[in-house]
Amino acid sequence: MFQRDTALAKARALVAQMTLEEKMSQLAYGAPAIERLGVPAYNWWNEGLHGVARAGVATSFPQAIALAAMFDREELHDVSRATALEGRAKYNEFSKHGDRDIYKGLTFFSPNINIFRDPRWGRGHETLGEDPYLTAELGKAFVNGMQGDGDVMIASACAKHYAVHSGPEAIRHHFNAIATQKDMWETYLPAFEALVKDADVESVMGAYNRVNGEPCCGSKTLLVDILRSKWGFAGFVVSDCWALIDFHTGHGVTSSPEESAALAMQNGCDINCGSIYLILKSAYHQGLVTEEQVTLAAERAFTTRYLLGIMGEGSEFDKIPYETVECKEHLALAQETALKSCVLLKNDGILPLKKDQLKTLGVIGPNADSRVALTGNYHGTSSRYITILEGIQDECADDVRVMYAPGCDLYRRKTEALAFENDRVAEAVTVAEHSDTVLLVLGLDETLEGEAPDDGNSMEAGDKPDLLLPNVQRELMERVLAVGKPTVVILLAGSSIDLSVAEERAQAVFCAWYPGARGGKAVADLLFGKRSPSGKLPVTFYHDEDLAHLPEFTDYSMQGRTYRYLDRTPLYPFGYGLTYADVRVLAASAEQSADGGLSVHASVQNMGSIATEDVVQLYIRAEDSPFATPNPILCGFARVHLNAGESKDLSFSVAPASLTVVDDAGNRLFPGGRYSLYAGTSQPDARSRALTCVSPVMVELKL
Repeated sequence: MFQRDTALAKARALVAQMTLEEKMSQLAYGAPAIERLGVPAYNWWNEGLHGVARAGVATSFPQAIALAAMFDREELHDVSRATALEGRAKYNEFSKHGDRDIYKGLTFFSPNINIFRDPRWGRGHETLGEDPYLTAELGKAFVNGMQGDGDVMIASACAKHYAVHSGPEAIRHHFNAIATQKDMWETYLPAFEALVKDADVESVMGAYNRVNGEPCCGSKTLLVDILRSKWGFAGFVVSDCWALIDFHTGHGVTSSPEESAALAMQNGCDINCGSIYLILKSAYHQGLVTEEQVTLAAERAFTTRYLLGIMGEGSEFDKIPYETVECKEHLALAQETALKSCVLLKNDGILPLKKDQLKTLGVIGPNADSRVALTGNYHGTSSRYITILEGIQDECADDVRVMYAPGCDLYRRKTEALAFENDRVAEAVTVAEHSDTVLLVLGLDETLEGEAPDDGNSMEAGDKPDLLLPNVQRELMERVLAVGKPTVVILLAGSSIDLSVAEERAQAVFCAWYPGARGGKAVADLLFGKRSPSGKLPVTFYHDEDLAHLPEFTDYSMQGRTYRYLDRTPLYPFGYGLTYADVRVLAASAEQSADGGLSVHASVQNMGSIATEDVVQLYIRAEDSPFATPNPILCGFARVHLNAGESKDLSFSVAPASLTVVDDAGNRLFPGGRYSLYAGTSQPDARSRALTCVSPVMVELKL
């Protein structure tokens, strides 16, 4: 594994030769060269959420929330490794040409492991869902894939945004998130702890907001007491971009830029993505910052650069050629992940489509031919895009006539009149009337849900006001469904959308998320049965009226939020997703293992006539503890491929932590007593129990 002691020794020796000003210069994200010491310039800011972002052409994978829907550690590991390899290929070539600018380095600010606690949060599609266990397991796989397991890291991963960060976007620069100790240690911190202690993530990024009064990027509690002391984190801490300015302009905890720099520095924020550390010298002369603090931060920074093998010593990764970018293997991986991530939410038998039974297929909707809706945010550029319409057209070729109508814009802009101006709904209705089957492609894109508006984001982006499709799309759906033709509603979005009308009146509902630049081919392959859908929801899909029963968006209490605390029947539950087959867990057993966890065995069978993949999920609840979550929680999952009629026996190791609860003081306890363990292809909620094909098997335990 990485030679941290050796890298640290080299870093200390190098930093010892630097002047104070030189050390300070290396702590800004755009670190200049120090020619007299042979130190090249380096920019710490790079993005790799689902492929190399903002640095030109790269393989475009599905958005993070879609990757989470695979419930597949191995596949996500391969995605992040492919991202790292393409990042290396780009770094090698850019460096040759003297280009060491932003987004050209090897320190990726990914993954985003915040908990998608509220369905209104605009950045939720950057995350791995609403569950701490799923987020931790997939986050660890991401880090291991990106960093590798040799003496030298392929690239550096970053666990962000630490901590308790999930909206609202509009007030993030001055917002104070109040969280109980139970919610902190049960929901908001476990994934960060797992990535630090179990995956050796190299970097942690602080969040914009305060947590319980302390700004995250200068929090003694988060950065010193927990991250460094309790968890033993050895890598570098980076601020979110321009977050340190918020200390004095937004949070009001300091009164000057120098005091903000000092607060961050004294609590161990090593690299400033922003401009505040450019005035470290002034803070030093005011007696606010010590040279020892600057030296320690510089040593951490150069330890990472030595671990990456980019300080002149070289490594095997220097030989990665530029041809790695968008190579055949990576494009195939992007296609495979798109196939695994799509979630079939309803199917009355209309899917898979059969070309020999179709003469005309209508493709309607503003996202049907949208490139923007393929990629989500924090994306790169693809050398080719395949929209949903193009994927359908390619699949149908000369066999089926494909008719198309956008029907409406994605949303009606504020400056537009309420009446349909230049509206094309009549064309959409006509196409529906002349089609045997209709594919209605609706949803959002990064201009409607995303990061708070700034120079790098859409000025319309941010949080969602509600869970409804834009009004213009709802009007289109009503008009198309009223035609009465068999209709499949296809959603391209990154979060919970109220699809009640589609659930009630359409023949099928299909969630494609943001499937990547060439995702239209994967969607077509699934719709026409070349593969069976197998994705599962990593978030709860609520009804819009459920928002009235959730805490306020600014309230970080978990009460009523996510499947663990939900006290209402959702539209579609966490972990839910259908296939074209009928995979059932027939039996399950469990016994306590030597490490204090559980050894679980489950027998599964595909009762259907079509081969498929499915995800077997384990949920557990400590029945005798007052500190247990109201609903059973995910504690294991595994993808399995089953041919028609095939049976398999699966084994799971449930970690001891899954048998614990968190009390009101934030202590993790083993309560013992009675446990209920469920094994199925969805969680043990009312909807799943009502469907034979996903109804879970329960095992009662006494520990």
